[in-house]
Amino acid sequence: MLGGELRTARLVLRPVSWADMEDMARLKADVCAFGPMLGGVRNRAQAEAEMVDDIVLWARRGVGIFAIFENGRFVGMTGVHERPDGRGLGLRIAVFPWASGRGIAREAAMRALSFVLDAGEERIVAVTREDNMASRVILGSIGMTQIEQFERGGQTMILYEKRRERFRW
Repeated sequence: MLGGELRTARLVLRPVSWADMEDMARLKADVCAFGPMLGGVRNRAQAEAEMVDDIVLWARRGVGIFAIFENGRFVGMTGVHERPDGRGLGLRIAVFPWASGRGIAREAAMRALSFVLDAGEERIVAVTREDNMASRVILGSIGMTQIEQFERGGQTMILYEKRRERFRW
């Protein structure tokens, strides 16, 4: 990872830091961007607590959440966090509504997922509501496979996974 950043054709992904706190707090308070996430929108204190967790995960495991930038402008976040339900490292994707619809979430999530698997993690999961078709399309298009359904809060949730591929001789 050159200079702590990942790049795609049009995006820069940078491990989150306190310098991103204002942007992350705004993203996590946006009902369209973060409402569908586990736990829904976050207040400032919750966003700060999650930033601590994200920074600790980077320090402990060398993987975590990235801030996504397009042309130098913060547009969202992706990467992995430790799921509170014990299912392991979970992929997260959230972009501001004004940045959606142009493939940014897919492009960033694919790059982050590749990075995490290349870093040696064996399995990454993602959970989305059954009716969240945008998320389901993204997860399928980046190679994640639906493996299970379960109920949470009256909603049908779908669990996806991606395992690190190994070369066989």
